[in-house]
Amino acid sequence: EVQLVESGGGSVQAGGSLRLSCTASGFTFDESAMGWYRQPPGADCEMLSTIRIDGGTYYADSVKGRFTITRDNAKNTLNLQMDTLKPEDTAVYYCAAAFWARNLLQPGEYNYWGQGTQVTVSS
Repeated sequence: EVQLVESGGGSVQAGGSLRLSCTASGFTFDESAMGWYRQPPGADCEMLSTIRIDGGTYYADSVKGRFTITRDNAKNTLNLQMDTLKPEDTAVYYCAAAFWARNLLQPGEYNYWGQGTQVTVSS
């Protein structure tokens, strides 16, 4: 059974940091590209960052310079270090796995999704 389990969410004041993790099981982690998405309350899902099999990364402008995506293939874990958090970063954060994706910026290219973890940033 494929599972992606996010952890590390919580409440923090603006300017603070959180580190999200996503633990994968049930598939070959190092053969999948990974991504982080978020869905703010009442808004559409937003792609934040992706990391390819070769370690290449991409960041949305909204998080570039503040968030860092990493992967630990030995531990089947995807991480998202979030610094200088802002109230507009408040959302449910999801990790996702993609195989043979042509465009990692498209949510439809991802095969598996986690259940999400809540991040709340207060001003």
